[in-house]
Amino acid sequence: MNFSIIVSIGLAVLLVTTKTHAQSKAQQITEQLVVDGMKRKIVTYIPSAKPNEHMPLVISLHGGFATPKSMFRLADFRPIADKEKFIVVCPASKRMWHDGADNKGIDDVKFIDEVITYIIKKYGADAERVYITGISNGGFMTTRLACQIPHRVAAIAVVAATLDVGEGYDVKSPMPVMYMHGTTDPIINYNGGKLFGRKMYAHSDVIEKWVKINDCYPEPVTTDIPDSSHDGTVIFKQEYTNKNNGLKVISYSIGNGGHTWPGGRQYFPEFIIGKTTRNLNACQTIWNFFKSYKKKQS
Repeated sequence: MNFSIIVSIGLAVLLVTTKTHAQSKAQQITEQLVVDGMKRKIVTYIPSAKPNEHMPLVISLHGGFATPKSMFRLADFRPIADKEKFIVVCPASKRMWHDGADNKGIDDVKFIDEVITYIIKKYGADAERVYITGISNGGFMTTRLACQIPHRVAAIAVVAATLDVGEGYDVKSPMPVMYMHGTTDPIINYNGGKLFGRKMYAHSDVIEKWVKINDCYPEPVTTDIPDSSHDGTVIFKQEYTNKNNGLKVISYSIGNGGHTWPGGRQYFPEFIIGKTTRNLNACQTIWNFFKSYKKKQS
């Protein structure tokens, strides 16, 4: 065989091998998007995958004054993403997510909408399997996104947050939802109330709203999750289902739980934020819920 042909074949094999390896290696990438003239940071984790594989997307929203780095530490979906093959994106707020009517010129709904579009175009994420989760301020933002861009989102999961009252948006479109909230949360009251002059629905109220809009059977299937870790917390689960289309509303009330991510890091002492339950792994529970749903694109 001609030497030049041998070299050409060898280079071709090398290029194919290198490309395949590059596509299959897990990566964590920090990028910036420009939205309304402002630079916005996102941190994206892409697990190893087959070339051209369209993976689901989980957007994980940090709490107020936190960062994508701290959210990855608190709610680390990456080991599950490696196993189950989905992309994780932690965007950065401008100190706080602007989840209310007074957004001070920062349109975070538009920002997350553009993040979804960007990840679908650049990394080939599956547009029918986009999921959003968040804690605290990020949890309120998650609910706002479900209210305002429901056509982009297949399901949501909210931790230590509910829904603002009278902020110019409300629950209007059916969607699978999950809410987890500590009954002794010292920051976002489980029973609702006011915070910084804004009124919040109680955990039970926001669950009731979603049950009605999803047309679920009003009597839930209830499950008690005992304190097997002996940390002083118990969990009461209520699951509402629309038997015609499979939509669910799932409530986890964390008895004696605080302003925390179940199974996550105790990021501040208990006397400040309350207890973190070890009787539930929120990341795994949320993903198990998400992966059952797709949002059909019109």
